[in-house]
Amino acid sequence: MGFVVLITWFAAVLMGLFMLAVWLIENDVTGRDVARSRLPVPVVFAHMLLAAAGFGVWVAYLVVVRMMLAWVAIGILGGIAVLGATMFLRWIPVYRQSSQPVSTGQLPPGRHAIPAEGNFPVAVVALHGLFAVCTLLLALLIAFGVAAPR
Repeated sequence: MGFVVLITWFAAVLMGLFMLAVWLIENDVTGRDVARSRLPVPVVFAHMLLAAAGFGVWVAYLVVVRMMLAWVAIGILGGIAVLGATMFLRWIPVYRQSSQPVSTGQLPPGRHAIPAEGNFPVAVVALHGLFAVCTLLLALLIAFGVAAPR
């Protein structure tokens, strides 16, 4: 079961990296008019760094099978979940208003800019969240002894 957590975590990481790439590409303010992102840069990168650190701790848990490492990974997952929920709640209004983009006044009439996160595919956002929730729940089942660690 520990490897199933690893697989769901990795799937969530891949989708998260896809969204990060879209966000970075669309947030390019060097040559075009872009609406200000509603996702704070420190939150985005803290979410990513915690995900990488937690993934490493979970791999260490699988290698040495020390329950303390599983609980540390779950604690990190909690922090990841809080940051992810924060970004999700800030993304919802952008998604709902993507049909009515923000006008910054610098584009010709009829053209509008949307925040970078307005370009996230809804399916990727939903699957990222689904895999993240599954990862947390499966890790908790293992830590509480309900599911076998291996």
